Amino acid sequence: MHVVADTNTIVSGLLWYGNPRQVLDAARTGVITLATSAPLLAELAEVLQRPKFAQRLARANVTSRTLVFGYAALARLVVPTAIVPVIEADPDDDAVLACAVAAQAEVIVSGDSDLLALESYEGIPIITAAQLMARITS
Repeated sequence: MHVVADTNTIVSGLLWYGNPRQVLDAARTGVITLATSAPLLAELAEVLQRPKFAQRLARANVTSRTLVFGYAALARLVVPTAIVPVIEADPDDDAVLACAVAAQAEVIVSGDSDLLALESYEGIPIITAAQLMARITS
């Protein structure tokens, strides 16, 4: 299954346990294939450098750079498709949609309420990490 995960899901999966971590584990074991893009990797790098994550990174004895490179190695890199803006409240969310179209994703995984409210984009369902795990483990 081809999946694009929003940055919030990736950050949660990299720094904590739970369903977002299980999404990353599913990619590591080949159950799913993750796709990302340069804009999404740049957003991941920016988010992980926020002061609120400094203590968590220090406790895990890892740098934001190491996590970004690790995720980049795990996911397939695609060039995002140009799309008409969809989510005016948060244009960064459009980068997720553009990546999903380019990657021919079968699902978008997010915890973002703006994305989840769409329910789907261009026929690609937008679901939570918990919903994805329920789909691939049943």
